Amino acid sequence: LQNTSDSPVAVETLDDVPEHVLRGLPEDVRLFPSAVDKTRLGVWATKSILKGKKFGPFVGDKKKRSQV
Repeated sequence: LQNTSDSPVAVETLDDVPEHVLRGLPEDVRLFPSAVDKTRLGVWATKSILKGKKFGPFVGDKKKRSQV
C-alpha cells in the first residue's frame, strides 16, 4: 500500500486568484487561508458587513437557494 499522506498538497495562493476577483473585493474584505480547508483561500471581513450590502462584479451563474 502506498502512503498518500506523503503526497505534496497544492495550496491555493493569491497568485491563483484572477485579477478581476481581487479588483472586485470591497475595501474591508481580504483573502486569507480558509478556516475550513487550509489548502484553499477564504474570504474574510475586516469589519462587519451590513445585511444586503452588494459588491462585485458578479461572474458566474446565479443559482436558486434550492440548487446550492
